Amino acid sequence: MKMMRNIVISLSIILLAAPLISGQDLSKYRTFSLGTSLAELSKQVGPYSHSTTLIHQRPAVIQELTFWTLNSSSHRVDPFSQILFSFYNGELYRIVVTYEQDATAGLTEDDMVRAMSVRYGTATRVATEINFFPTNYLDSSTDKVIPFFPPNEPYHSADGLIARWEDSQNSVSLLRSSNLNSFRLAISSKRLDARANAAIIESVRLENEEASQKEIARVTKEADGLATTRQANLKAFRP
Repeated sequence: MKMMRNIVISLSIILLAAPLISGQDLSKYRTFSLGTSLAELSKQVGPYSHSTTLIHQRPAVIQELTFWTLNSSSHRVDPFSQILFSFYNGELYRIVVTYEQDATAGLTEDDMVRAMSVRYGTATRVATEINFFPTNYLDSSTDKVIPFFPPNEPYHSADGLIARWEDSQNSVSLLRSSNLNSFRLAISSKRLDARANAAIIESVRLENEEASQKEIARVTKEADGLATTRQANLKAFRP
């Protein structure tokens, strides 16, 4: 009888919790949703607090929109300092939120995990050790962060994975920046993230290949020019 009562209680808890669990939307941060077009999101954030950058044009168009909050030193409206939106062929595939250091001062990693769990549910995995990788592109399947910046530009920070929330389509990762001593939250579409990462790798390969070809062409042109000059000088030179 006692076992049956425990089973009934457990089932009741599961049934009561089901709507809450199914209601966790891992495709959103506040009013921002994965899959939104660049044009729609630009209107959403307004014209005065963001900038858009074209990162790669082929084999896919990779763009980035950086949104800054209008917080002042005396009045904080939002706990974050900026949000980085990444687009694959005009479709939002990643949102990276960087929180203000003052807003998270004194908060432990456990505090942040609990705070995020209110919005996203129970974390599916919490890292026992923090491994730091170059940022900005977090590969949701391997925990590796693929560099956003071109190969010859310096990395701006290193992020360590603290906790993750995920379903079959999206993932939410809580990260800590080692050199900025701040927290970040990365929300990404697994499908688009994989396509974007593959496109970025291919784009870098193409750019390196083209740079190599241009260098070969430059060296060849210089050599041909020098050979032509040599022949002319051989004919004209009189010791």
